[in-house]
Amino acid sequence: MGIMNMQSVQGIAFLLGDHINTDLHCSGKYLPGKSIEQIAEIAFDSVSPGLAKAIINGGGGILVAGENFGINSSREQAVQVLKMMKVKGIIAKSFGRQFFRNAINNGLAILECDTSSIKEGIDLTINFQGGVVHLADGSVLPANKLPREILALIEYGGLIPFLAKHPDWKFST
Repeated sequence: MGIMNMQSVQGIAFLLGDHINTDLHCSGKYLPGKSIEQIAEIAFDSVSPGLAKAIINGGGGILVAGENFGINSSREQAVQVLKMMKVKGIIAKSFGRQFFRNAINNGLAILECDTSSIKEGIDLTINFQGGVVHLADGSVLPANKLPREILALIEYGGLIPFLAKHPDWKFST
């Protein structure tokens, strides 16, 4: 996988609520036994039927959640399922810390901001380096900017691909 451009990500907003744990999209009842591709097709069906297929069939999108997205998660497969769904990024009021770290380590773009004014289906652009979210209606939401080192890990597709290119941990400026 090549280096992603972490300047910004654009896509349609797909809304979820608060406290979305990974059992809601990557349930242990499916693992092992089903492939990541199979799970990606039914992810989130218990809270938003058809969401996964809408994201996949639409060529990707941005998940917008409330508080504690990914809470109580230690499954790296959760991030793999989201990437298989073509999720371009996730913005949420807050993330479960294990999920937050798994997302970074596996190259999934994430950002914390107040998502309460975002409506389903609106086009948005996340500017990761600037730490802002631009909505199609002209609104701009401030976000918790990620350090350049974390952005570099995400740009390379995660920790392992980054270390393959930079075993000395030196970050470009």
